[in-house]
Amino acid sequence: MGSADIVPGVSGGTIALITGIYGHLVEAISKISFGFVKPLFKGDLRGFWSKLLEEIDFKFFIPLILGIGVAFLTLAKVVTYCMDVHTALTYSFFLGLIIASAVILFKKIKKINIKHVVFAVIGMILTYIFVSLNPIAANHSLLVLFISGMIAICAMILPGISGSFLLLLLGQYEYMLNALHQFHLSEIIVFVVGALIGILGFSKILNFLLKNHEEVTMAFLIGVMLGSLKVPAVEVTNAVSLNFAGLLPCLIVAVIGFVLIIILETRFDYIEQ
Repeated sequence: MGSADIVPGVSGGTIALITGIYGHLVEAISKISFGFVKPLFKGDLRGFWSKLLEEIDFKFFIPLILGIGVAFLTLAKVVTYCMDVHTALTYSFFLGLIIASAVILFKKIKKINIKHVVFAVIGMILTYIFVSLNPIAANHSLLVLFISGMIAICAMILPGISGSFLLLLLGQYEYMLNALHQFHLSEIIVFVVGALIGILGFSKILNFLLKNHEEVTMAFLIGVMLGSLKVPAVEVTNAVSLNFAGLLPCLIVAVIGFVLIIILETRFDYIEQ
């Protein structure tokens, strides 16, 4: 998830969906309500610890957050290098990954109806318009970084919507990558705090939709993924000649990405949402 979230156009939520932890992730985050703070104010350490263990799934979050953190700190340079030096092949791989993810979501809808089609089309149109926007000019004050973290994290847990691309639109993507490279602690902490606040609020909405309107939500997310295909498609076409020789390696890599995700999906057991 951390590796995917670094890349504009690819979502960590997509990886969570593929590996079968997506429903668990959203539900676990939405359960955090900070009720464990009340016993602490009363000096009730036993009540604090009991409530803390009840609200926060440490066995799930600790390895997940460690994995995302390690990826952010170690793979930021690798991913940006691949995007800069092997642009067409890298984005072709992402193209195959996103298409395979949409197929996986499609399999979760038992019976297609007009409502599913309408929401998929709405998701596709809105996402296509979103990814077609031009990045805005913005300063890099701590307040702006805090707000950017709140906004970007919401996209990061949605399959098909890239939090990194949203940061690109907000004018904070390159700045935050450099902050990670150079380990600017104040900027990183402010961004992470904003992300935590954003994800705690948004996850409750998403969990409600998945619990009560799962298939419609999945249809909308399929549309979101299809709309987001514009990002890797444009990068590939801009980087190579539009002929058989230029596109063949990209097609092969895209197929590899597609097949890899389908294999991963069959290897992991889905956690019931």
